[in-house]
Formats: sequence, structure tokens, C-alpha cells
Amino acid sequence: MGGPYTVDASVFLNAFNPYETGHDESQRLLALMQGVAAPIVVPTLLLPEVAAAVARGRGDADLARRFSAAVSRLPHLVLIALDLTLAQQAADLAAQHCLRGSDAVYAAVTLRFGSTLVTLDRQQRERLDEVLAARWPAEALAEWSDA
Repeated sequence: MGGPYTVDASVFLNAFNPYETGHDESQRLLALMQGVAAPIVVPTLLLPEVAAAVARGRGDADLARRFSAAVSRLPHLVLIALDLTLAQQAADLAAQHCLRGSDAVYAAVTLRFGSTLVTLDRQQRERLDEVLAARWPAEALAEWSDA
């Protein structure tokens, strides 16, 4: 399994917070992906999403900015801008599968690049099951160890 992958903000945030269930799997997966230079293709939306979650959760705007900036500098991270074509594809996915807007943007990026979506969002995973390849972080880790 060499990728590419589209990793949802939920996984980055889970890896950041050692108190969350599944933290170890998310952290190990992201480290493994970086270690083997697996491309991680994500929408630029990832950056404000992680900053907002850290700022709200920790009440620390500087920490939120630093975390978002650190994520943006990860090697092998490919940031995809939300252009009109991608936005329209995301809108179609949102309407057809009753997705939240941000979930639809990750799905559109996943489809555009033929990547595997890695997420902790149950609703996103269930509603897109027949549309794209998706994995929980633990499943993606297991696939790496089987390869």
C-alpha cells in the first residue's frame, strides 16, 4: 500500500490528542505514511479545520496556528485548493449522499486523485462506502503490515 491517501482532519486531530481513543493508531499511521513517503492528498480545508478544532478544544490560538502550520509543512502532504470544479463535485456528493460540506470536499479530493480516504468519521465512512475506498486508521495500519 503506497498510496495515495486522503486523510481526514479527524485523523490528524486524533493523532494530536493523546487522550482520544485511537490516538496511537492515528499517530502511528501518519508516521508510517511519512516514513515511506506515501503521498497524502488533502484539501486546503484541512488547515482551518485543524486550527479551529485545536483552538476550540484547547483555548489556545497560538497552539492552533502552530499545529496548522506544522501540518502544512509535512513532507509528502499535497494540498489541493478548492476550485470551482472540485466545489461542484463536492456539492454533488453532498447532495447525493447527505454529507456535511467538509466531508464532501474530502470525498471529492479522494475521487479526483483515486486515493484511499482515511477517516474516523463514521457518517462519512458509511455514506460513501459504495463510492470510494475508505479505511479507519487501524484498518490502514493493518493493510500496511500485511503488505
